This record gives sequence, structure tokens and C-alpha cells, in this order.
Amino acid sequence: MHGEQGASRIHRKLVDSLYVEAMLLADEARAYFDEIGRDERDMLEAINRVAFSCESLKVTTRLMHVIAWLLTQRAVDSGELAARDALSPSRRLGNAPETDGAVLAAMPAQAATIMLTSIDLYRRVARLDDALEEPVPSSPARSMMDRLALAF
Repeated sequence: MHGEQGASRIHRKLVDSLYVEAMLLADEARAYFDEIGRDERDMLEAINRVAFSCESLKVTTRLMHVIAWLLTQRAVDSGELAARDALSPSRRLGNAPETDGAVLAAMPAQAATIMLTSIDLYRRVARLDDALEEPVPSSPARSMMDRLALAF
């Protein structure tokens, strides 16, 4: 029982940390694509201007999927949503569009950084989403965490 509480606290802190990261990235992406990025987009070749606009939408899509998933996890942690309900396909992490490496290479440096950061964040959250279905293995590390949770 105490082990589950300890794991729950760790999960909550991880979710909160990822949520802050996602919100900061969303704000950075909005500011860039709405302001600075417009000037940089206008200097690109026509095909790359279209790709730039598409990639900004992909960043937004990735971030919205991540934020929605994290809000679901917060609802589970606070007791507003049952853990089994979070496993519903509508509450799982949505599919994110892929970004082609050649398109990424053609983008301005700041756009590429934002794109790569959103891809990395999405992949990390996807691993957490995938882990929701896996049983928690019994391991020496888990046993130690359970004992530590009992001590505190």
C-alpha cells in the first residue's frame, strides 16, 4: 500500500514536471510561430514556406496531445477520474504526425529546435502512455522503493 503511494507521488511529480515543460514549450512555440517565425518563413523558398506552416501545425498537434494526456493523468492522481477510465482510447495519447528529416533540415534553426523538442517530449510521454498497460514488475528496486515509502 505504501509502495503504491510512493509510486503515485513520483508519478504525480513526473506528470507535473512534464506539464510545466509542455506549457513552456507551447508558449515558446506560439511566440515563435506567431512573431519571429513569420519573418523567417517569408525568407524561405515557396515549398519550404508551406512546409514551415505544416510543421507549426504538427508542433501544435503534438503539444495538445501531450497536454491533454497530462491533464488526464492529473485527473487520475486527484481522484477526479478512475485509473481504468484513463485507459479508454479517447483518453490515451493521440497519434502525432511525423516530421521528415529533409524538411527539418530546411527549417530555420529556432523552428527546427522547437520541432525537435516537441518530438522528444511527445516520445517521452508516449513511453509513459505505453507503460500504463504494462504490469508493474516485482524487482529489487521496486521492493526498495516500497520499503523507503514505509519509512517515510
